[in-house]
Amino acid sequence: MNLIQLREIIFLLEFVSLTFGQIKYSNGNNRKQVGYNYNSHQTEPYELSQNSNEHNMKPLDRGPVFEFTASKNVTGLVDKTAHLNCRIRNIGNKTVSWIRHKDLHLLTVGEATYTPDQRFSSIHNKQTGDWSLQVKYSQKRDSGIYECQVSTSPPMGFSMMLSIVEPITKILGGPDLYIDAGSTVNLTCIIINLPESPDLIRWTHNNEDINYDSPRGGVSVITEKGETTTSYLLIQRARISDSGKYTCSPSTANPQTVNVHVLNGEHPAAIQEGIRSTHNEFLTVLSVVLTTVSIHWVLEGT
Repeated sequence: MNLIQLREIIFLLEFVSLTFGQIKYSNGNNRKQVGYNYNSHQTEPYELSQNSNEHNMKPLDRGPVFEFTASKNVTGLVDKTAHLNCRIRNIGNKTVSWIRHKDLHLLTVGEATYTPDQRFSSIHNKQTGDWSLQVKYSQKRDSGIYECQVSTSPPMGFSMMLSIVEPITKILGGPDLYIDAGSTVNLTCIIINLPESPDLIRWTHNNEDINYDSPRGGVSVITEKGETTTSYLLIQRARISDSGKYTCSPSTANPQTVNVHVLNGEHPAAIQEGIRSTHNEFLTVLSVVLTTVSIHWVLEGT
């Protein structure tokens, strides 16, 4: 019998033993049992006594283990609270610290804050084993790599990239749009630099919510969500009474306002200026979007 065949037999015997829920190891006169509790969510092995049951099981000490359930790339918003989450099992009596890589600054040890910047704090959830670094009123300067470190020997760590961005809301063609009476008004609101699309985008006319079911008719809104969210407010057969201030208000970004002027054929120069402004604004927003996408590609590549 060669070595490969012997290994296959040993592996088969171990597999059969595990199927019945426990393995017995013997060392001289000392005997231990290791069992698996299949009726719970815990999959770690337990050390059992001779007359053991589930109430006196003790998990084997295999040392701290990171659970890689959280994303390594986290995006937060300026002036909001950002969270970096680190989940650790079997931590025992070890200590968790958070370190900022760009200056190797020790931010927290355990639940104590070690930096003079009190915006940083560590939050421990004992039920889930989560250690979260909380950054209040986060700013763009807080962007960078942070490490969740456990005081093993040598220390073990899990690094994450935090990106703090400022949402931008733009209405193409603003701040003034000139429209011929009887034509269709198309107000295009673009929201960029959001980790998630806003749940709600509210349109108002002269500070009042727009009623899409009003007797006037011909007013509708179309929203396309994604990395860049776009909302189109369409007003058919524009009237003089449709003139005024229109505001696009995303639920998670700053509002943006445009002044609409519905004209009866007068001021052609103003109308042409509005068209040129719309074109230039579109090119500006397109440049910002392409720059943002390029930065995300670079961050993901690193």
